[in-house]
Amino acid sequence: MTPYPDNDNTDLHALQHGDDTALNRLMTRWQKPLFAFAWRYLHNTADAHDLVAEVFVRLYQQNQRLAPDTRLSAWLFTILSNLCHNHHRWRRRHPAVSLDATEQHDGTNGTPLANAVPHDSPTPDRTLEHTEALAAMASAIDRLPHELKTTLLLHHYEHLAYREIGKITGCSERGVETRLYRARQYLKAELTPFLRETVPS
Repeated sequence: MTPYPDNDNTDLHALQHGDDTALNRLMTRWQKPLFAFAWRYLHNTADAHDLVAEVFVRLYQQNQRLAPDTRLSAWLFTILSNLCHNHHRWRRRHPAVSLDATEQHDGTNGTPLANAVPHDSPTPDRTLEHTEALAAMASAIDRLPHELKTTLLLHHYEHLAYREIGKITGCSERGVETRLYRARQYLKAELTPFLRETVPS
């Protein structure tokens, strides 16, 4: 589970009492994990940056409405996951070629996967297979329904506990477990044909 700083509430309290520098501290603390989630959801660097910025704008605008003991991490990821969902649906209705569309990234800092491959990688063929496997996985995850996709990303990439994911997605811990099972079954079904094609017999 990702460790969440106790000083989130300290900074939230400071922000609510007029200390705008507290927002800078929260942005520094949460910008990277929020961007990683948004990129994995959208596969578009510019969109991910824009939505993370929107999350912090909303935090600044709505901070007075938050209770002092708000689990800020859950609030931030809830807002971001909803923004990603709405943007993803809008983008499907308005398809356009993305600047990221022809590149596969590692999902953390926008570095193309081709540049992330170690120089001592075995062969170009192995590198290509690895890149194709990542692309197939990303495509399969992208086709998941929003609730399954969000749960999977939060669990496998952000390493959140079931309770934390439940707060973000609005379901019980048992519901989180069920969603993860459904997501894994879907990915298994989607990726099995690909593995049969790429794995030598």
